[in-house]
Amino acid sequence: MCGIVGWVNTGRDTPVCVETLRRMLAMIRHRGPDAFGVYIGAGVGLGSARLSIIDLEGGQQPIHNEDHTAWVISNGEIYNYVELRAALEAAGHAFATQSDTEVIVHLYEEYGPSFIDHLNGPFALALWDERSRALLLARDRLGIRPLYYTTLGDRFLFASEIKALFAAPGVTAEIDPRALVQVLTFWTTLSPYTAFRGVRSVPPGHTLRLADGRATLRRYWALDLAEEERPERSLDDAAYELLALLVDAIRLRLRADVPVGAYLSGGLDSSTTAALAQMLTTRRLRTFGIGFSDPAFDETPHQERMSAFLGTEHRAYRCTPDDLAATLAEVVWHSEMPLVRTAPAPMFLLSRLVRGEGYRVVLTGEGADEILGGYDIYKEAKVRRFWAQCPGSAWRSLPLRRLYPYVAPLASETDAYLRGVFGRHLEDTDDALYSHRLRWANTARCRRFLAADLRQHLEDYDPLEELRDALPAAFTAWPPLGRAQYLEMTIFMSEYLLSSQGDRMMMAHSVEGRYPFLDHRVVEFCSRLPSRYRLAGLKEKWVLRRAVAPLLPPEVIKRRKQPYRAPIAGALAGASRPEALSAALAPDALADGGLFHSDMVQRLVAKCDRVGSLGEVDEMALVAVLSTQLLHQQFIAAFPAVQPVDLDTLIDRSALPARAATPRQGPTPARSPQMVGG
Repeated sequence: MCGIVGWVNTGRDTPVCVETLRRMLAMIRHRGPDAFGVYIGAGVGLGSARLSIIDLEGGQQPIHNEDHTAWVISNGEIYNYVELRAALEAAGHAFATQSDTEVIVHLYEEYGPSFIDHLNGPFALALWDERSRALLLARDRLGIRPLYYTTLGDRFLFASEIKALFAAPGVTAEIDPRALVQVLTFWTTLSPYTAFRGVRSVPPGHTLRLADGRATLRRYWALDLAEEERPERSLDDAAYELLALLVDAIRLRLRADVPVGAYLSGGLDSSTTAALAQMLTTRRLRTFGIGFSDPAFDETPHQERMSAFLGTEHRAYRCTPDDLAATLAEVVWHSEMPLVRTAPAPMFLLSRLVRGEGYRVVLTGEGADEILGGYDIYKEAKVRRFWAQCPGSAWRSLPLRRLYPYVAPLASETDAYLRGVFGRHLEDTDDALYSHRLRWANTARCRRFLAADLRQHLEDYDPLEELRDALPAAFTAWPPLGRAQYLEMTIFMSEYLLSSQGDRMMMAHSVEGRYPFLDHRVVEFCSRLPSRYRLAGLKEKWVLRRAVAPLLPPEVIKRRKQPYRAPIAGALAGASRPEALSAALAPDALADGGLFHSDMVQRLVAKCDRVGSLGEVDEMALVAVLSTQLLHQQFIAAFPAVQPVDLDTLIDRSALPARAATPRQGPTPARSPQMVGG
C-alpha cells in the first residue's frame, strides 16, 4: 500500500517542481510513512509514499521496466503477482525486485493498456510511458482504492487523496453545491464528483489516459447483474464453488511479508473470513472488533463467542459517545466528504488500535452484504413489490414489521403508519430506482437545512435524474434484486462504505484493508447466481450460509444480520459535544460557510441539546451540517501548511531526451498470464 501523487505538464518543456511533489506527499504521509520516492522526467513527476507490506527492503517506488521507458507508482496490492511474475519471466522479462508492483510495468510492455485485465487486487496506479509521453491512471474494478485529479492551466495533477492536490500552488478548495445535494440524497457523491468543485475521481473500473494534452476515460470492467444463470446449478454446487472461490481469495490476501489480522464483528461475513483465514495459516490469528458502551449498538458478546470458537486472539475497542465526538474532526479531515452518519468514527478508532498492536494488514468481510443480498433494503423492495400487486391488502405489508428490528417502534406501529412510511411510490414498480427511492427521499429531507439562496440556485437540479442518465442501457431489463444490488454496490459501497468508512479510516493509521468477498471472481460468480440463491424469501445470503454451515456455529449461520451502526445524537448533544464542534455550528461559522440556514440549524442543535435524542432525518442533518462545516474550516478557511517530506529516492531524468522504442528480446507468451484471477 502507498499514497501516490503526480504532476504532468501538457506544455512539454515546462519543468516539474520537486518541492511541490514533496509537499503533496507530506499531505498523505499517513498512507505510506515508510519511504518516499520521486521520479522526475521532462514535464512529468511521480511521487510515492510507501507502506511496506511486500518486499520490505526492495520494493521502493517509483519502479521502472528494463530499459527505463515505463515507470509506475501504485497504491494497492496485486495479489496474483506470484503467478503473473512466473509467466512474465518465462516470456523473457527481467525483474529487479520481489515487489508485487513491478509486475505492472512488465505486463504493460507485454499487453499495453489491456494489462489491467490481468490484475487481481485493489489498486490505484499511475504509469508513465516515456516513449509515447503518455500517462495512464487506473483504478480497480470496485473502487477500493481512491484516485483523484484536477487541472490548473497546463498542469494535470493527481493523488490518492484530495488534500494532496490542494498542497500544489494555485489549487484551491471550494465545496461543490451539487455534490452537497448528492450527499444529502445518496449519503455520498456520484462518481466522478467529489465534494470539491473541479476535483474529480477516476471512476471504479476505469482508466484515464493523458496524451498530447488530452485526457480520455475508458471503462475496462463493469458490474453486470443482467442475467440469472441458465441452466442453473444446484444450490449445493453453487455453495461449493463459492466456498472454493473464497478460500482462494483469502489465500491470495494472506500474501504479505508482515502479519495479517482480521476484523471480527461476530456476524456471518467477518466470521467466514476469520474462519477461513485461520484454516489457511499456521499461527494463531489476531482478530479485532468494535464495541459500544450502549448495548443497542454493541456486538462484543458475539465477537467473544466467535473468537473462542475459532481460537483467535481477540481485542475490541470499546467506543463511547465521547470518543465519537472527540474524533469527528479527524474523521472528516481524512474522509474529505460531508457525512450523514458517525459510523466512520469507530472504524477510525479501531484502525488506530490495530496499528498500535503492530498490525498493518487486516482482512474484513466487506462486500458480502452487497453481492449476496444481505441488506434489509433488498428485502424491503421485495416486500413492497409483493404489496404493490394488491395495494389494498391488509396483510401483504405485514412482513415490513419484521424488517429493521433495530428501529424499535416499527413493530408496534399502526397499519396507517406503515402505509405512510412504506406506501409512497408503492405502485411505481417499473421505476429503475424503485428499491432505493424511499431511502433517498428520506435523506433528501435534510436539504431543508440548506441556505435559502442555495436551495433556490439548485431548485432545477435533480440528482436522481443524473443517476438515471448514467445507468447501464440494459438496466431496466435486469432482475429486481440485481438492480437493487447494482445501486447499492456502485453508490453506497464504492463511494461511501469503501471510502469514507473503509480506506480512509484505515489508511489514516497506515492500515491496509483486504476484502476477500470483493475479489472480482467472487463478485462475478455471485452476480450470475439465481436471485433466490442470494435472497431466499426474506432470508439473506442463502448460498453463503449453505457454503459455510460446516465451518461456523449454528447460531452464526441462523442469526439474521445486525447492521453496523454508531450513536449520533447521544454523542453530539450538549455536554458531550466538544467546544470545537459547537464553534463549527455557531451562527458566525454558518454564515462564513454560506451553505446552511443558520436559524434552522440553531433550532436543530437546541432540540438535540434539550431532548438528547433526534429522529433519523434530524440526526442525519445534524451530522451533515457539522461535517460540512468542519470540511469548510479544514480545507477552505484554514488549509494547513506542511513541511515537505525528505526523499529516500529521487530519480531525475528531466534533462534526458525520451528514449527511442526498443523492442524487448524474448518470446511472447502463448496465452495471457492470468493464472489466478486474471
